Amino acid sequence: MTRATALLICILFSGTVVAQDPHFSQFFASPLTLNPALTGKFNGSFRLTGNHRNQWPTINNAYITTAFSADFHVMQNAIPNNDNWGFGVSAYSDKSANSAVGFNFGSISTAYHKGLDEDGNHQIGAGFQLSYANMLINTSVLNFEDQLTANGFTGITAESFNGATLSSRYMDINAGFLYNGSTGDGNNFYLGVSMYHINRPKQNFTGGQYVLNPRTTIHGGAYFALSPNITVHTSAIHMRQAGASETVVGGAAQLIANPEVDKPISLYAGGWVRFNDALIPYVGLEFNDLRIGVSYDLNSSTLKTASQSRGGIEVSLIYVRRPPNDRPIKCPKF
Repeated sequence: MTRATALLICILFSGTVVAQDPHFSQFFASPLTLNPALTGKFNGSFRLTGNHRNQWPTINNAYITTAFSADFHVMQNAIPNNDNWGFGVSAYSDKSANSAVGFNFGSISTAYHKGLDEDGNHQIGAGFQLSYANMLINTSVLNFEDQLTANGFTGITAESFNGATLSSRYMDINAGFLYNGSTGDGNNFYLGVSMYHINRPKQNFTGGQYVLNPRTTIHGGAYFALSPNITVHTSAIHMRQAGASETVVGGAAQLIANPEVDKPISLYAGGWVRFNDALIPYVGLEFNDLRIGVSYDLNSSTLKTASQSRGGIEVSLIYVRRPPNDRPIKCPKF
């Protein structure tokens, strides 16, 4: 095996651990990459989300992830009033090593939420997602040992690549379950579990096959009103994949400027902790049907010397269309 091939395989495996699965600090703002059972679980007629993350920007665009999704309710007049059914589409792109490795995903998902009581205050839902994935390694931005000269990597490499061996396409199957409960208008709580890559898809690379291990996620959260002007939102997540794990816990306070109107203006302030890795301060602004969130990872792990304690900036946008005559749905907000 040449050094170049070994290098590419290392890049591939590093991409499999992180880039294959979106790594959002604001996991609560990317519902369809968190759990397919969150499809259609919102109060409104349709929801649009966008997320962008630049991780470790001091290491030459180490990981840049962008995601979009849209989901909506279907057949609301044909199912019981305490149930709801949703469909959604989503896509994301993850580029690592200054775009040397790229992953692109497109997904469709559906979830049905069954009411456990007459008013729909408690529901249990199940969701399913099918994804098409494409991986590409761009050798034009890679440098190899035999290119190194006194003036830098200015030489011509002796390595040759067949473009067909540097890309991989596969179908992916994901699913999840969600419980959601409420005891009134001022609170909500939920607990979910999801599994991505259930079918353990295989990636073909330089004549070999590499299995993508399933990722299991347990997540939950709640919100509760302290007063008409203050609501506290909390959330947590634990993910495990191929022996690696991640746990994030935190929350934010929602400061409501005009609680007497249907769509008040709110300011969010808080933070999350990714254990053994980073502190994540968060601020957000909500007005009309739009919420904007900004967070920044402050790296606290052993990588902080290389990253200069800068883990990465992340921005989220969530637009939920809420017509005044729409049927209200009990659902998590974070």
